Amino acid sequence: MTRPSTRRRFLALSSSAAIAGIAGCTDQLGLASSDDSPGGDPNESTSGGVPSLETESLSRETYSQPGESFEDFEDLSAWSVVQGSGEPDTEVIFDGSQSFRLSATGDQNIVVERELDEDLADRDFSFAMRTTTPGNVAVYLRLVDAYGSHTIYQLRQITYRTPDVGWFRTNPGVFETTPVPTEMGDLERMELVVLNTGPEAEVWVDDLRTHAKPDKGYVVLSWDDGRRDYYDDAAPMHDEYGVPAIQAPIPDTTSDGTTGGRYMTVQELQERQDSGDEIVVHGTHEPIHRYDEAEIEPRLRRDKQWFIDNGFEGADYIVYPHNSFDKTSLEYTDRYHDCGGFNQSGDVNTTGVYGFDPLVLPRTIGWDLDISKRCVDRAAEHNNCTILNFHAFDEENTMSKEEYGQLLEHIDGKGDDLEVITLGDLWQLRTNGQ
Repeated sequence: MTRPSTRRRFLALSSSAAIAGIAGCTDQLGLASSDDSPGGDPNESTSGGVPSLETESLSRETYSQPGESFEDFEDLSAWSVVQGSGEPDTEVIFDGSQSFRLSATGDQNIVVERELDEDLADRDFSFAMRTTTPGNVAVYLRLVDAYGSHTIYQLRQITYRTPDVGWFRTNPGVFETTPVPTEMGDLERMELVVLNTGPEAEVWVDDLRTHAKPDKGYVVLSWDDGRRDYYDDAAPMHDEYGVPAIQAPIPDTTSDGTTGGRYMTVQELQERQDSGDEIVVHGTHEPIHRYDEAEIEPRLRRDKQWFIDNGFEGADYIVYPHNSFDKTSLEYTDRYHDCGGFNQSGDVNTTGVYGFDPLVLPRTIGWDLDISKRCVDRAAEHNNCTILNFHAFDEENTMSKEEYGQLLEHIDGKGDDLEVITLGDLWQLRTNGQ
């Protein structure tokens, strides 16, 4: 495992604007006006690497079509519908003149496929998607070679909140492979599959693209809420292995006074920042999709300003409380944060590095040691990134302290095949890869 020394490594890597973090507390295993600013010029960067209130660009717009186009769905004649329904849609479009609408009723899955004759070795895949039934579906690409072996790239769970749904890009990592490796240079077909738990499924896909793979895998260790569990028990293990974590504290519960409470103090968070951790925005701990539109931007400004005022250099990154986001909230979040999000799953839910939606990253709840190890294994073997999420060792959504130590040991055992990084590091990789 490659070990970044301290946060100074990230600052040395970053030559552009800082980036926005990731989002969201899990539900126990279950993304305006300058007058609203607490004060100061919203476009004036503060010293010490702390970002400005507003970002320099809209990351979702700037990086909406990374990589190389592979399938634009303008001509669907190459696709066959194996199960469910598939048809062109000229009204709901991500790019071009039409998208591919997939639907099914009951608990029927949807399967469409096309033949392949391209060499797709060392490539990852991303595509734009939209769904009105996010709680019912998982989506994956299955590539099958001429000998019957296959590789599945899966977005395991979608937490985009209805009814205000919109497009986002998914860059799913490898979820499963056959024991005999897939011959990516000798592929026979591509399947696009929607797993449906019912009573209906409706998904649009568009703009399928390919991306080069990085030269190794990555893991992000994300701790929500700023609990003292991390400071007292997990941080010493991180320091021992020389690896960073992401901290996403809640301003209203973070103490700036005496130590010893349930949550870390501001001073302790600043200490962890100096030790190499990245402190990112979590903010007001309410699901943002429940807010009226007029309330969203003032909330985002107030939340980020607290992190700026306290000198946290990860303020351009966000972790959505309760993994809550929708179309409208994403439009506002893009003004204040560069990277983050979360479609969060209790199972393996990894991502490619160069093609993900900046504000809709996936992550896996760190409740089970075996699942977390599988995430690490997939990332190391397929040069993907896994983002693992934790809260406190005494909660159901977080493995025990002893198991966490075993996880760090497992990560360390990957050697140079895997690097522990922050969201800022991940964003730097994404922007360099376009």
